[in-house]
Amino acid sequence: MEIHDPRQPSQFHGLRGLRGLRGLPGLRGLPRRTRRTALLLTLTGAVGIGGAVVLVGALPHGDHPSPARPGTLATTAPAGSPGAAPSPGAPGIGDPLLPLDGNGGYTVSRYTLAFDWRAPRTRFEASTTISASATQALSRFDLDFAGNTLHSVTVDDVPAGTTRDGDELVVTPAKPIPQGGAFTVRVTYTADPTQRRHRGDAIGDYGWVPTPDGTVLYPQPDGAKMIFPANDHPSLRAPVTFLITTPPGVSAVANGRLVERAPRPDGRVLWTYDSEQPVAAQLVQMAIGKFTFVESTGPHGLPVRDAVPGGLVNGTKAYRSLTPEHLAWLEQRLGPYPFRRYGVLVGDTDLPVALESQSLSLVPKGDLQGDRVDAERDLVHELTHQWAGDSVAIRRWSDLWLSEGHARFYERLYSEAHGGDSIESAMRAAYEQHDQWRHDEGAPAEPRTEAALFKQVRYDGSALVLYALREKVGEGTFEKIERSWVTKYQGRVAGTQDFVALASEAAGEDLKPFLTPWLYGDRTPPMPGHPDW
Repeated sequence: MEIHDPRQPSQFHGLRGLRGLRGLPGLRGLPRRTRRTALLLTLTGAVGIGGAVVLVGALPHGDHPSPARPGTLATTAPAGSPGAAPSPGAPGIGDPLLPLDGNGGYTVSRYTLAFDWRAPRTRFEASTTISASATQALSRFDLDFAGNTLHSVTVDDVPAGTTRDGDELVVTPAKPIPQGGAFTVRVTYTADPTQRRHRGDAIGDYGWVPTPDGTVLYPQPDGAKMIFPANDHPSLRAPVTFLITTPPGVSAVANGRLVERAPRPDGRVLWTYDSEQPVAAQLVQMAIGKFTFVESTGPHGLPVRDAVPGGLVNGTKAYRSLTPEHLAWLEQRLGPYPFRRYGVLVGDTDLPVALESQSLSLVPKGDLQGDRVDAERDLVHELTHQWAGDSVAIRRWSDLWLSEGHARFYERLYSEAHGGDSIESAMRAAYEQHDQWRHDEGAPAEPRTEAALFKQVRYDGSALVLYALREKVGEGTFEKIERSWVTKYQGRVAGTQDFVALASEAAGEDLKPFLTPWLYGDRTPPMPGHPDW
């Protein structure tokens, strides 16, 4: 996601009414039960409650998501052991900043999203089918699902009990699901394509974003739940099949490959897309409108397909046509593009920010109709995310600096060579503000609150960490670190400590003492090679 002029930091909001726990972010305004659950998920270890054991959700580790621990377990058997009594899956995976993001007790192997689109800003019928497997014996489980009118939920074609608690849809199957068991959940509902929420940081409005003749999606950071029921955390990914029905003359586009465009007897059209590779819920894209598809070829024959509102094709062509050049430039620094295709989705909207939807970046029309330097910065930023943030997913929300910092760093580096300011001048300006950013928003790898996630320190402030690393180890070693990072963790989940360890290995020296104050300190360390800063 690309920003240039973020808003002022929001005030810190803690958990009120619980003595000694006022520093926990992100819980204000949640229902009582949800706040209690979120609180439990932020604690470490186990707490005895009424003869049961409550275990916290577990963050993913390494190259695949670790199952979140169950909610309440009988004391006679440990979590996940053979023969353990069925118990509820946790309502979140325990991310300290957004404790109810994701869900415990199962992993998703595929989403199938069916949308019967009718008209702009008009509700329509939808269904989501989730293929999953249980990582514990489940008596019930949660889905992240907000708003929308729920019709039915089945588990393996049998009606299931449901309860809605804030943004959690609690599903109780007719019979428990055994540990290791595969199961299928189908949720039918009426989707509301006007549903949006607002954040006080760079993102602003997110969720469904209406256009004059359809919609685009902006699910980041956790807005996918307004669009479909999901296991919504950036570390949790699954392939997606899209089945989108549109009126005649209206097109649909989504992540990945167009499998089929099939006219129906009633004149409507069914569009089938396959994401081809697992995708995080926040990076799902599904757009509907009167699009023109513009096809070209990138390096090594890579298919490039832009989706452009008809009246914007000519006005955006000059900058869109630079994508093959951008791809080639980034491949020289980061290695082969990590997906099977790419494209730019031009948003006919006043949306102030772009989004790195996997293999299909959403770029507002205004970003493609102004100054070339600014346009290329936006385009390179979102394209860089395909390596850093999309292919290499962050493990927890505090690792966001790895995604936004890399995108901003390469955006600045490209701009320096193509008519923009030098990266040194941009980083010096960031350095002069860094102490204030740290005070207001937290250090790059330690956001003070969930509300501070998409603030300036996660962009230029995080790019500054990479710049300092390059100044410390030299350009050659830095390039080795970067290529190793996106190669080793391609298609995997990684976090800050993984980056520090890999950088140390590639550099042949322990970089933890150098990087730790840059990533976590209250004050900005001296910049190597720049004693005058």
